[in-house]
Amino acid sequence: MERATPKLLIFSLTLALAAAALPAQQLASLEESVSVSALHPFDPDSPALPQSVQEDQNFFHRLASAYREDWHPTQPAGPDPVRRGYAGPLDSTPFPGTDYSVGGTPVIGAPDTQTYTLMQAINQNKSRIKVYGWLNGGFNVSTSNKGDGANSPASYYYNPNRVTADQQVLYVERLPNTVQTDHVDWGFRFAQLYGQDYRYTTSKGIFSQQLLARNHENGYDPIMYYFDLYLPHVAKGMNIRVGRYVSLPDIEAQLAPNNYTYSHSLLYTVDPYTQTGIVASIKFSDHWLLQLGLSDGNDVALWTKDATPTGTACVDYTWNKGGDASYTCINSLNKGNYAYNNVQSFYETWYHKFNATWHTDTEAWYMYERNVPSIAPGVVNPIPTETGANGAFCAYDKQRCFAPEVAITNYVEKEINKKNYISIRNEFVDDIKGQRTGYATKYSEHLLSYGHWIGSTILFRPEIRLEHSYNLAAYDLGTKKTQFVVAGDITYHF
Repeated sequence: MERATPKLLIFSLTLALAAAALPAQQLASLEESVSVSALHPFDPDSPALPQSVQEDQNFFHRLASAYREDWHPTQPAGPDPVRRGYAGPLDSTPFPGTDYSVGGTPVIGAPDTQTYTLMQAINQNKSRIKVYGWLNGGFNVSTSNKGDGANSPASYYYNPNRVTADQQVLYVERLPNTVQTDHVDWGFRFAQLYGQDYRYTTSKGIFSQQLLARNHENGYDPIMYYFDLYLPHVAKGMNIRVGRYVSLPDIEAQLAPNNYTYSHSLLYTVDPYTQTGIVASIKFSDHWLLQLGLSDGNDVALWTKDATPTGTACVDYTWNKGGDASYTCINSLNKGNYAYNNVQSFYETWYHKFNATWHTDTEAWYMYERNVPSIAPGVVNPIPTETGANGAFCAYDKQRCFAPEVAITNYVEKEINKKNYISIRNEFVDDIKGQRTGYATKYSEHLLSYGHWIGSTILFRPEIRLEHSYNLAAYDLGTKKTQFVVAGDITYHF
């Protein structure tokens, strides 16, 4: 499976590139329908083909036509689809989505409005089961230069001064219809990821030998596989999700299109990524959403020794006609004893829309683990740590200790127009015992990023980033306190 999956993703890209390389095609037999005798798939002056003509084209031409229409649209936008509840506060594009981030559920009351170039070529986006994805790669130029991992704890560009194939992703999904209130509906998602970013999404026990045993630079991860059941007659709608899903809170997410920026905040880098279990999301009104879940822990498979029953509870309160939202989460709660990523985590996120073009997102969390083995110098009879799970810098006479950390990050977003936006991120992290980053120090991070879309299928995000560790040198493999990075990525959707 590890080898077959990247081949499938590369094949999808090959289809798109082949379409771009096709020679002009004589269409004399179609002159009655289209006043054109030759067509290049990406020629901005070439008119879009009528639907009947598109149906007669081969797959490559249909794919090329879909990209051409996306980059140089000729058809007017249709009316806004029916939606229950407040309108989405944001524009997408340019932002990752129209709604503020709430994990573990589709947005109850929001329609599925997404279309994809690959599905347009397959069946003109007529089916509810959709196959789509993207290829994402980037570069970074960093003041760190000591080799693999020297940019850490910055992410996702783990290695300095590289061009990187970050993530190739393929989705197969069906979204439940949560706008209607007549009948039970269902959905599912199977998402596969290949590339360097697997090192952040890996769940212990699920192909984790690639990272934990071999430390491969690139790897495969089936990052999501879940089933959704939508029950319209419970309150204003309830969705039940079962399977492996992205952990509920956070402004950011693992998948490239779901983020404002190429790189991630330190706050996001060191918290849980995925859980496997069940979560119910109940919409009581346009203001209130309650979520309750039970999983086997953070980033572990059920069959590993690290798995333990773990509770999740979140409340989302929305006001100001959807312009403001407070999302309060206990993301993971159990006994909290040291194990693979068994952090107990408590979140508060506030979203606020200033006006039509400015909004801000602020997130804070507190996390801890109990009985963490000490890795402080001079500890007597040290207890071995688990592979992939850091120890803590405990007091000199302690073999184990309580290891907490706190963090806060803020995004300020400016929409220039539907194709361009600016992101400003500032954050502070205190890894009090060094259990999350490997260094018991405080951090600050400041970032300026620009996002530019071509149609809705290509996104370019250059950025500059400055980081500093205060108590210890934490960058460039523990030799520098300050790191400056110029970076950028391109995401190509299909």
